[in-house]
Amino acid sequence: MLKNKNIVLGVSASIAAYKSATLTRLLVKSGAEVKIIMTPSAIDFITPLTLSTLSKNPVYYEYWDTKSGQWHNHVDLAQWADLILIAPASANTLAKMANGICDNLLLATYLSAKSKVAFAPAMDLDMYIHPAVKANIAKLTEFGNLLIPAESGELASGLVGEGRMAEPETIINFVEKYFSESQSLKGKKALISAGPTFEKIDPVRYIGNHSSGKMGISIANELKSQGADVTLVLGPSNESNIDSLMKVIRVTSAEDMYDACLKEASSNDIMIMSAAVADYTPKIKSDKKIKKSENEMFIELSKTTDILKKLGEIKTDKQILVGFALETNNEYDNAVDKLNKKNLDFIVLNSLNDKGAGFQGDTNKITIIDKSLKSETFDLKTKKEVAKDIVNKIVELTK
Repeated sequence: MLKNKNIVLGVSASIAAYKSATLTRLLVKSGAEVKIIMTPSAIDFITPLTLSTLSKNPVYYEYWDTKSGQWHNHVDLAQWADLILIAPASANTLAKMANGICDNLLLATYLSAKSKVAFAPAMDLDMYIHPAVKANIAKLTEFGNLLIPAESGELASGLVGEGRMAEPETIINFVEKYFSESQSLKGKKALISAGPTFEKIDPVRYIGNHSSGKMGISIANELKSQGADVTLVLGPSNESNIDSLMKVIRVTSAEDMYDACLKEASSNDIMIMSAAVADYTPKIKSDKKIKKSENEMFIELSKTTDILKKLGEIKTDKQILVGFALETNNEYDNAVDKLNKKNLDFIVLNSLNDKGAGFQGDTNKITIIDKSLKSETFDLKTKKEVAKDIVNKIVELTK
């Protein structure tokens, strides 16, 4: 349910912090990527080592790691998150959140949040019912934050009443319901192509390229997480991080990919062609291995059918069509030319001149150009984060 979701879990100083271990385990089990930020006093209640082991990520509790000399960037953490979940949220942390006090890394990340913030209060009965705490909780919900109400039960003081942090299972249900209800592309159907194509020369040789399919698969996963019904047409790729609930059509050649995409096109609201399709294919394909006999070998090539151009010709006004342009020179002009010629709603430009962009790697740097020629350039990010930027643009066009 939470596959491909990025969750920042904030842990403040409360005896209920022991529940954060179970909560972390359940979040990871549900498929979420979890990064944990603790307040400095929270480490007195549960160790960072415990939460790091369970989350499979480093745990942050100060701005500066004196051992590595690394700065923990609260802005990056906030932008990475699909949801910031603060559990337990102590009375002290709630007060600081409500009044914009920023004296630790968790609060700095909260104040930088781009995503929704959910909080699960945890404190003793008399504290929970105090007018100041009630006012802070009301203020936080007025800001648009999501309250996960405290439960009644036995408290650390021995009293019985409200103030007990919601059980991890209750919090997981809350988070899953939030993402289910906030899926922006629910009811939409999306077709995406990814990976390379291999053009046969003989049974052992082919013409191909270095595409891994990582970018297209990341987009397909993000579309799925946003509620879309996704069909992925995938060329030869060794990538396995593919949402198991999407339809995957495996193809090899440009012709195979053309046939699959054209067959699926009419039934989809969104079409994203991110595959690195071969422009040319051998005119004659040998059924037997070509033996080495001469110093030179000539292969006559014929042009493959342009999948993106064909989809641009047949798409309706209700369909969104997105293409990619991987360029090495005159990047912007070449991308705009492709955008116009192929009737795209927007194009995603990559430049191989940008370090960290292009095939095989886990990062990418893109510029999105729409049909009004409005462009937006993004910083170098992981392909998973780039996929979010691309899908967010699609969501804008569906509104």
